Amino acid sequence: MANVPITIEVDAEAAETFTAASPEERKKIELLLSIHLKNITSKPVRPLKQVMDDLGAQAAASGLTPEILESIFRKSV
Repeated sequence: MANVPITIEVDAEAAETFTAASPEERKKIELLLSIHLKNITSKPVRPLKQVMDDLGAQAAASGLTPEILESIFRKSV
């Protein structure tokens, strides 16, 4: 498959690191970014409710009760 150039915005530090990299290192970075972009866009997006339900089930399985979670939330606010 042919490579196609795209433009993305990154923070100044990431841009500086990429610009200062050797051509070989840039190719490696580009390959890693390409793989990561494919991975994050190929996964189906789950509805927020499903994500929240899963997190709640994991919390309950770990022994976190609604009371404990509420207490943690109050301390962090």
